[in-house]
Amino acid sequence: MEHLYCFLGFLLLATRLPLDAAKRFHDVLGNERPPGSMREQNQLNGWSSDENEWNEKLYPVWKRGDMRWRNSWKGGRVQAVLTSDSPALVGSNITFVVNLVFPRCQKEDADGNIVFEKNCRNDTALPADSYIYNWTAWSEDSDWRNSSNQTHHNMFPDGRPFPHHPGWKRGNFVYVFHTLGHYFQKLGRCSVRASLNTANVTLGPQVMEVTVYRRHGRAYVPIAQVKDVYVVTDQIPVFVTMSQKNNRNSSDETFLRDLPIVFNVLIHDPSHFLNESAISYKWNFGDNTGLFVSKDHTLNHTYVLNGTFNFNLTVQATVPGPCPPPSPTPPKPTSSLVPAGDSPPEQSKTSDGTCQINRYGYFRAIITIVEGILEVNIIQMTDVPQPDGSLMDFVVTCQGTTPTEVCTVISDPTCQMAQDAVCDPVAVDGTCLLTVRRAFNGSGMYCVNLTLGDDASLALTSTLISVPGRDSASPSRMVNGALISMGCLALFVTVITLLVYKRHKEYKPIENSTGNVAKGKGLNVFLIHAKAMFFPGNQEKDPLLKNQPGIL
Repeated sequence: MEHLYCFLGFLLLATRLPLDAAKRFHDVLGNERPPGSMREQNQLNGWSSDENEWNEKLYPVWKRGDMRWRNSWKGGRVQAVLTSDSPALVGSNITFVVNLVFPRCQKEDADGNIVFEKNCRNDTALPADSYIYNWTAWSEDSDWRNSSNQTHHNMFPDGRPFPHHPGWKRGNFVYVFHTLGHYFQKLGRCSVRASLNTANVTLGPQVMEVTVYRRHGRAYVPIAQVKDVYVVTDQIPVFVTMSQKNNRNSSDETFLRDLPIVFNVLIHDPSHFLNESAISYKWNFGDNTGLFVSKDHTLNHTYVLNGTFNFNLTVQATVPGPCPPPSPTPPKPTSSLVPAGDSPPEQSKTSDGTCQINRYGYFRAIITIVEGILEVNIIQMTDVPQPDGSLMDFVVTCQGTTPTEVCTVISDPTCQMAQDAVCDPVAVDGTCLLTVRRAFNGSGMYCVNLTLGDDASLALTSTLISVPGRDSASPSRMVNGALISMGCLALFVTVITLLVYKRHKEYKPIENSTGNVAKGKGLNVFLIHAKAMFFPGNQEKDPLLKNQPGIL
């Protein structure tokens, strides 16, 4: 009887050996597996359970650290880079992208083969054959058009045949995605993407792992493994950009008083899950102006006081979806049983039997409001002729705080190609009036951008100017020369007249002689007229002249 029990035990063990020896996807792919109850509950649409068997004969399994990894690719190791458009709102689709990075001087050609890059300097001499992996020749040698060969070799690790879409033979890499007890397998080239619907994915961070195999004759060889974390949330991913005219740096969330700030809401929804949803925005700018509700994702707001303000935005989206099955009302949970960060959705049923779920997104920021340069204007432009070039004086005024620097960029008439840029520190009084002198390379049309700045603001103004020519034979130069010559001649005559008059006149005591007075007045009048003709500038001691701008 004892021998009978041993024989039966041997038979039972023998029948179990194939089952124990057969590898399954969860044995090959290494990330942590969720509990069985969670796997049954979280059925991922379009993905398969990792309880399925893995064809180890066709797809060998190498553990991390196995020496065979070193020789899995000619010329070095292949790196796989995994990215996703996470975070994803629960119910939406999240997309994963895998890109293969080949060793130096290697690339994939149009037929999917791996070849050496031309004109790439490598440490080793290039072989006569530029191919590293010529899978096109392998497929022809193996007669892959034979249906029997396709059945035995052109299949995924779980035994499913490759999809025979146009160009499928150029896909020489097999990608196996694995997460939450499910896998997705795909045939592709050096870059592929896979999509996952998050309706049944547990909220929070999750791990996606990808294993990549390359074609090797009638089998496949692992070449790379990569992991990445993705996030599923029940709150709408929201970000707000804030911009303002004359603001020097919007990223520091410091803005200027009395100028409108443009608030633009960006909702991260790459799969367009919220396209059919009604979205509303509730704005609170923290300056006691009240609550604003709008359907537009942009809004302008002006702060009229300096200080620090708490900006709050709430985004609400009504998402259509199927109604959940009725369930008994659970007991009211205590605060310790409610997961942190989870927002219970608000559901309402419509007349057509579909449910609408309200999802919310939140954005908060601390905004600092300071004074700044609000406006800058060029009120006068004056030509300053020079023998060897052209100078222009720009009289500039501004509103707001006084600037600490002035920058000028001289460009072509289209304002696209800068020719010269100059920045200078300035020190002006409260009137904010200054003169900026700039040189030009010659006559013609120029675009001038002039900027006044301080620590918090930059105010810009632009103008198109025409710089006149400086030809020595030009009419304007000749007229100026003639005027200068005539002026010098008249001045010379006047000086000679005065010298002769002073030398030949006789001393006489002051008398009440009308003739002498008339003579003196006549000479004075002549000198006054001559001085007014040749020296037109006003020499009056006007206290307002101290406000004339300095030249930079």
